[in-house]
Amino acid sequence: MARKVARVFAYSVFYEQAAEGGYVASVPALHGCHTQGETLEEAEQNIKEAIALYLESLAEHGEPIPEEGPSFQGRVSVPVPA
Repeated sequence: MARKVARVFAYSVFYEQAAEGGYVASVPALHGCHTQGETLEEAEQNIKEAIALYLESLAEHGEPIPEEGPSFQGRVSVPVPA
């Protein structure tokens, strides 16, 4: 009997401080996959769970699991008229 080997997927996660406190975590490659936590550690644990559930749902529905291509983060400055 052949044993199934689990595939490992890696995704970029963006964390932002929430105005009301805590942190929001989102995964741009997985549309709508986001969560929050009171601390960064909690937000990280929660997004790992959210990603796992998201991928599990895709697999159960026979949908392809997105693989993230190369990504990078940038920051831009925009002048605002006074």
